[in-house]
Amino acid sequence: MSPFEDYRKYGKRRPVEGGVAAHSRRGGFGRTWWGKALIDAVEAMAEPGRLARGRTYARAGQVVSYRIEPGAVTAEVQGSQPRPFTAVFAVRPLRDEELELLIDTIRTAPGMLAEIASGALPTGLGPHLLPTTAADLDFACTCPDAGWPCKHVAAVCYLLAERLDERPREILTLRGLDLDTLIGGIERDPQPTASDDPYGDHAHLPDLPKLDFRSALDDLDPTLLRRAMRMVAEDEPTAAAGLRELSTLYELLGH
Repeated sequence: MSPFEDYRKYGKRRPVEGGVAAHSRRGGFGRTWWGKALIDAVEAMAEPGRLARGRTYARAGQVVSYRIEPGAVTAEVQGSQPRPFTAVFAVRPLRDEELELLIDTIRTAPGMLAEIASGALPTGLGPHLLPTTAADLDFACTCPDAGWPCKHVAAVCYLLAERLDERPREILTLRGLDLDTLIGGIERDPQPTASDDPYGDHAHLPDLPKLDFRSALDDLDPTLLRRAMRMVAEDEPTAAAGLRELSTLYELLGH
């Protein structure tokens, strides 16, 4: 479809009764760090004109309803047609390595897990959870506008920012996580990491080799040994006694 098509020919938007009302009536959306951060991420990648029309739709209550699911927000948005359009704001789930970095960050920060369990979400987790590139986001809608995003999905983004103002932990669902999975990963024993110091506190050294004991006397010529003992002894009984004592000492060394 041509990007220059005049969508005014479809008529004015139809009013909605009982739609999702935006809290913001003028100015920017997002009262908290998480709400503002999401809007900043979307506005950095989307076309300003459609975003402006999306803000108008959000404030006019054109979003009939929406639901947050793992990886996406799916909404019904009333436009100029008799039936609402289905608009989807999708966020890429975290990869395994990204999830491990998130878990390590929480595990090493005292009190952070308790803070998350209470319903809060520390802003220090923003770099791990917020979409930062166009590859992290996708927009889809059943309307005839091929814009990325169209005004219907843009309206959903602004309402989502207000949802994160109230419930920042919803960003976990968008990234494909639930609290139980996150807690289970944090409580699991961390995987051992390789160390540059082979003799560090956590190094595993091999057992010492076990050698069979063999007395040095077993390797000597007994005739020559007796002859040597006689050369330093006064008589034969003394030499024999010395030989016995030497054998006893070598036996003791083996225990």
